[in-house]
Amino acid sequence: MKQREFYFDNAKFILIVFVVFGHLLRTFIEENEIIYSLYKVIYTFHMPAFILVSGFFAKGFRKKGYVIKIAKKLILPYLVFQTIYSLFYYFLYQEPELTINPLDPHWSLWFLISLFFWNVMLYGFTRFHWMYSLSITIIIALLIGFADSVSNYLSLSRTFVFFPLFLLGYYLKKEHFYLLLQGKLKLTACIVFFIVFTGFYLFPELEYEWLLGSKPYSELGVDSITAMFIRLCVYLLSMIMVASFFALVPTKRYFFTNLGRNSLYVYLLHGFFIRLFRVSDVKDYFTDGESFLLLAGISIILTFLLSSKTITSFAQPLIELKTSKTKELLKEFWWIIKFYRNKILNHH
Repeated sequence: MKQREFYFDNAKFILIVFVVFGHLLRTFIEENEIIYSLYKVIYTFHMPAFILVSGFFAKGFRKKGYVIKIAKKLILPYLVFQTIYSLFYYFLYQEPELTINPLDPHWSLWFLISLFFWNVMLYGFTRFHWMYSLSITIIIALLIGFADSVSNYLSLSRTFVFFPLFLLGYYLKKEHFYLLLQGKLKLTACIVFFIVFTGFYLFPELEYEWLLGSKPYSELGVDSITAMFIRLCVYLLSMIMVASFFALVPTKRYFFTNLGRNSLYVYLLHGFFIRLFRVSDVKDYFTDGESFLLLAGISIILTFLLSSKTITSFAQPLIELKTSKTKELLKEFWWIIKFYRNKILNHH
């Protein structure tokens, strides 16, 4: 692997740590203003940066068989994990019946289906000059908020809202990222992070839902003109934060660099741990600043664990769809779910 590629693997590893950390913090945002501000800071850049990088690496979309390749990489694992998470929630929340709906993505799985759509949408939007394409996608993203029916269904809201970032990433070159690595810009990036955190803390009026891109304007409680203005400001803020993040990403090879290539495994698997954490009594031990720092450490450890060779070799049949092994793992998972669910129901 060439040294210039270390930068992107480092970025993906750090970003997936923030994804895990942000999901752990979600439990506490109603109780602590500092945590709520930190949570919103994370959401200004972690998924936007992931989406930007995904667009950057989509430059080969015109190659023969590309759509089939990404369908196998994204849609098939999406269907498998949509089923697994449905089973998991059925057990975890003791739901009265099992419901599997592939059109309504569970929680973080929206990213897989949106990423597939973004790749396909490149065929149409890259036919124009980059300035026109980006302008059109931003206009669509601003207008899509008026469609009340466009929300989590097939992740359509997020698909349109975040597509400008994916398209921008497609148009960017490596030189654009490396321009951010100048020494003075690193200091500026640190100052930007501090200012944004302080701003969120002093002016908490901006609800975190604006950063998710998953809800129509009617559910966000503002009039139409104000809503479009806020979404436009969120775009601007996210771009500043994404640039600041990439200015701070290290370029050398470290002990975690290679693990950045396994970020998809972490993304798909960490939800089981997060959901268990949220319903357990363990979360009650996190009540002060020091314990929240411990959450950051847990996020790093969990990321290392889920991106390790042991876990990835176990999860590979599910994610890369090794057919026979996938069927065996799903059967084992279903048997475990039925066994423990029956024990709980019989106990009650």
